[in-house]
Amino acid sequence: MAKFVGSFMHSHGGTTSMPGELWRERRLTRPIREDTPIEDDETNIKKAERTHEGFRVLREKIKELKTDVVVCFSDDQLECFDFNNYPAFAVYVGDKFRKSPGRGGGGPPAPQMGRHVEPGHSFNGHPELATHILCNVMKQGFDPAFCMDMPKPDRGLAGGVIRTAEEMLEDWETPVVPVMMNLYFAPQPTGYRCYQFGKAVRKAIDEFPGDLRVATVGSGGLWHTPGAEQAWLDVDFDHKTIEHLKVGDIRGMAAHLDSYEIPEGDISQDVSKPSRNVTGMPQPGGPSMGTRETCAWIAAAAATDGLPHTIVDYIDVWASPVGNAFAYCVAP
Repeated sequence: MAKFVGSFMHSHGGTTSMPGELWRERRLTRPIREDTPIEDDETNIKKAERTHEGFRVLREKIKELKTDVVVCFSDDQLECFDFNNYPAFAVYVGDKFRKSPGRGGGGPPAPQMGRHVEPGHSFNGHPELATHILCNVMKQGFDPAFCMDMPKPDRGLAGGVIRTAEEMLEDWETPVVPVMMNLYFAPQPTGYRCYQFGKAVRKAIDEFPGDLRVATVGSGGLWHTPGAEQAWLDVDFDHKTIEHLKVGDIRGMAAHLDSYEIPEGDISQDVSKPSRNVTGMPQPGGPSMGTRETCAWIAAAAATDGLPHTIVDYIDVWASPVGNAFAYCVAP
């Protein structure tokens, strides 16, 4: 039978790929709330270095645990799906998936920091484990969609999954089972539903009749409303999230997210008007936009519910603004 080895959580936003010396320009060109700090290059460079140290710690731990397959929970942001068909959960059962091949014609590529494959690079899936998870969670009362191939080959697979594959896999050969979630576009699954789903996936992994060492990864978060007017960073919300994770109270982590009420007048979280990237439909309780990627952490950490988790770092990136964070839990 498969052996579950642990859960890992990391942020994947733009500042995880961008050199720190470019962060200040990002801060100055975004419509961020005026009371958000403007930090100097030295401070931003140190925060960028901490971000990539967080990735390094997780990557080495995954290698140390001799992980054979990674099950990655992350959100699709119109790479695979669109408003004609947007599932709450979707399991990718194909044998290969790839990074976006790029669109060309846009001038030289932007400077990058961290580990990045070339555009169009292919990663390995694991059809046997993916299919088992798909069928097993259906027996447990979930009905996820599935993808046998990339729905939009010209877009590649979900960027959050790609960032996991790039940063967390030492050799870029370890298979990944992508589990894509609708976290941005209302109505989304609640934090509690993502907790239940993560528990179901753990049960499916434990019942897989193969000699595999499997880890879960939650990619995304923490607090951020990228590109939104008057965006800000709720550090207190993130710290409470991390406190639940630290003690292994993943159901409490989900309840913390679901019970959050958007402050009146907070236009950075206003998703009431339909647009190309906004459905205009009501969402369940909790924060909106990128902060809901915390649900990917909840799903991954549900597999180690009840166990204390190691918090590698939390970095308040005011330039975005976003809470970059890294954590893990080794299963007994």
